Amino acid sequence: MQSASDRHEYPAHWEADVVLRDGGTARIRPITVDDADRLVSFYEQVSDESKYYRFFAPYPRLSAKDVHRFTHHDFVDRVGLAATVGGEFIATVRYDRIGAEGLPASAPADEAEVAFLVQDAHQGRGVASALLEHIGAVARERGIRRFAAEVLPANVKMIKVFTDAGYTQKRSFEDGVVRLEFDLEPTDRSLAVQYAREQRAESRSVQRLLTPGSVAVVGVGRTPGGVGRSVLGNIRDYGFKGRLYAVNKAFPDEQKELDGIPAHRSVRDIDGPVDLAVVAVPAEHVPEVVAECGAHGVQGLVVLSAGYAESGPDGRERQRELVRHARAYGMRIIGPNAFGIINTSPEVRLNASLAPEAPRPGRIGLFAQSGAIGIALLSRLHRRGAGVTGETGVSTFVSSGNRADVSGNDVLQYWYDDPHTDVVLMYLESIGNPRKFTRLARRTAAAKPLVVVQGAGTTPQGHAVRATRLPHATVSALLRQAGVIRVDTITELVDTGLLLARQPLPTGPKVVILGNSESLGLLTYDACVAEGLQPSTPLDLTTAATPEDFHVALAGALADDACDAVIVTAIPAVGEGSAGDAALAEALRSAAEQVPGKPVLVVHVELGGLAEALSAATSTAPQAASGPPTIRADHPFRALDRLRATSAPAEPPAAETRERLIPAYPAAERAVRALADAVQYAQWRREAAEPGKVPESLDAAIDEKGAAALIDGLLTRGQGLTLGSEETCELLGKYGIQVHRALPATTADAAVQAAATLGYPVALKATAPHLRHRADLGGVRLDLADEEQLRRAYAELTELFGTPDELRPVVQGMAPRGVDTVIRAVIDPAAGAVLSFGLAGAASQLLGDTAHRLIPVTDREAATLVRSIRTAPLLFGWRGSTPVDTPALEELLLRVSRLVDDHPEVVAVTLEPVVVAPRGLSVLGASVRLAPPPARDDLGPRTLPAY
Repeated sequence: MQSASDRHEYPAHWEADVVLRDGGTARIRPITVDDADRLVSFYEQVSDESKYYRFFAPYPRLSAKDVHRFTHHDFVDRVGLAATVGGEFIATVRYDRIGAEGLPASAPADEAEVAFLVQDAHQGRGVASALLEHIGAVARERGIRRFAAEVLPANVKMIKVFTDAGYTQKRSFEDGVVRLEFDLEPTDRSLAVQYAREQRAESRSVQRLLTPGSVAVVGVGRTPGGVGRSVLGNIRDYGFKGRLYAVNKAFPDEQKELDGIPAHRSVRDIDGPVDLAVVAVPAEHVPEVVAECGAHGVQGLVVLSAGYAESGPDGRERQRELVRHARAYGMRIIGPNAFGIINTSPEVRLNASLAPEAPRPGRIGLFAQSGAIGIALLSRLHRRGAGVTGETGVSTFVSSGNRADVSGNDVLQYWYDDPHTDVVLMYLESIGNPRKFTRLARRTAAAKPLVVVQGAGTTPQGHAVRATRLPHATVSALLRQAGVIRVDTITELVDTGLLLARQPLPTGPKVVILGNSESLGLLTYDACVAEGLQPSTPLDLTTAATPEDFHVALAGALADDACDAVIVTAIPAVGEGSAGDAALAEALRSAAEQVPGKPVLVVHVELGGLAEALSAATSTAPQAASGPPTIRADHPFRALDRLRATSAPAEPPAAETRERLIPAYPAAERAVRALADAVQYAQWRREAAEPGKVPESLDAAIDEKGAAALIDGLLTRGQGLTLGSEETCELLGKYGIQVHRALPATTADAAVQAAATLGYPVALKATAPHLRHRADLGGVRLDLADEEQLRRAYAELTELFGTPDELRPVVQGMAPRGVDTVIRAVIDPAAGAVLSFGLAGAASQLLGDTAHRLIPVTDREAATLVRSIRTAPLLFGWRGSTPVDTPALEELLLRVSRLVDDHPEVVAVTLEPVVVAPRGLSVLGASVRLAPPPARDDLGPRTLPAY
């Protein structure tokens, strides 16, 4: 190993796993003296042309001096990184710090020369781009602000690596060499490039798992039953289009087949590539399987085996080793303890899961961390689809189990641009990286609906989740801000998902209710009001209504400009009315097709034998590979449940020819809740299309450099620092936030002197922690007009609550009357910077009536933040009161957002109370906490989570 004189301590935090452009993985780590043999072997596999591009001359082999130079680093001025697969180098990068004359230098020199070398077999996989991100992050950490690179003009691939990175750069040409210089500070363009590459790579890595050309099931039992044998049968019976293999090391040498499927004792015995291995062996045998798969070039694993992190500390360490082992071979993992994956595409038809029934093809992407919940979701979609359309089925399904590697974030990257998925449904027991999930969710929701059930409270044992200090409700609110449709149960998940998959988005909240049941119409009306929709008076067609009456009423409602959506309430015909049910379904369908831009929902009531009949009409019996199960054509309620009169093909039709289907709900509140979710999501889509901005008028009152200098000076006093009153006022003043002056009153005479300085009338307040902001306890005296009233109030406070040392009283000038509010900002290590707003007192403390937005906040987000709390009417003239100055309040929110966004060292800000008057506002109390900012992994190089 290198001696202490050669090097600083080995920087283990530079090690990282990355996903490459083709979906495979590689390990990036610092190069050490122990890598001499690996470096020589790597160089021998590089073509002469690539060597020429690197050294500008024929360079067939590395000398001993070269090997020493390229493996001995001090990790400050000389740094080398390698990308490895299977422990062997596939690419290297190094930088050498240089001075103004281009010679080797040390700090404070802030420029370095950088050079890459990538094995020809791995060129085009995005290895150099990933290495550039990581070496750039290392350089910034070591005080280097600029890279220089000299490249031959013919080396267009490497020039493209630099030019496409998005950094601010300068190019020159001299002596036949292109010289590139670029700053390493991340820019909006470099971050956009990084996120785009991340999306392509992670999407491709999931695509490789979901669209394999060949699958090996490892751990197939020799007798029927067992996990491996069940999965093998499911893959075969669903009609997998690729090559399928059964693997079990206990197979006799002479056994060549199992149930007509080629059988092998090891993956290595398979003649040909294997894209995906489904692992169903005991946990203690999984490492051997992973090694065999890695040696054979398997691209990914679905590990069904249990006995990992969900079983305790030993299992958690076993899980970490599993991930490290698989990634070393460039493989990604779904699981362990997974339920499996499904792809219903006719080109793939893969059911590598333990699902008791195969889902119908459709356009819903489904993700569940829990296998049990995954079964429930598949079953409900199966029943509600009723076997008559692929549109309400599943495009792809992933059950991640312990999600040690592939997570919901990865699958979101895939679904974002998957042409076969229109709606995404997710059941999340935990969110490992809320900041990234929110970013991906916002982008996905702008293109297609994303509906999420988020488990509350405890995190499952098998999940590695970074700590967050935010309450569950706050995280949920932030997800809604990102366009996520948050629902509370899997029933709501399916209800909302089916509506979004079958119907267009509503353009507003106005709802027309019509039907043949007055009572059901009124229930639906009440449910609409409760959900914030704007229903019209229900139109009662009476129980004698014919299908033609429904057709005319629905067509008329849809044609009305005052209608955004229609809910049809219906009591299905019983017994001999079956023909009428079919006619009713056709009448509704044909009327809806006349105005295809507005959603239509049906609420039906189960009467008599209706529940049993509907259950029979939507049988959950497993379907054959060739198509959906057959439902008896003469069933009395078949037409109503399906709301169409013909059977659909087994495969989903093309998007431009898909028939519009009308979802039916057994209860009014379920239909209305799904519609309300769709209305809110549609509103978010419209607002997201025209994002707000931060007004330039704020800049005039902001001294960003002055605030930075003040913060740097304050942080020299300690790592974590709660500022005093004067320091708080000074820092906030740099951002145009003026805090109402408060003077200490350690004695009655000091209080009188303070009042003389401030001017009467004044307020006397106790600021001890147990009394602060607790006017209900009597620790505040207001409107003290003269010295006599002030001294009397001082005596009362000290008599009631204790000595001045215990009370910490202050005197403050009276502010104009208004509504008391509170503004907070906090930097959470997992979610990022969050801005919160609510009314001061019981409204926010007892009822939790607080709204949240991610920082930075735009003018539009500040306005919605103020209006999104339940007690917002108090700000806008409730019951004849005078409306307060909400524009001033919104400006204050923007200033706090700018302060925290500009200076991540400001880890917490509280303004309480902020009295918002009819004209202007007053900040009566403020506190600020400074600390070194938490690491921002979204601003660093791309990495996979470390376990």
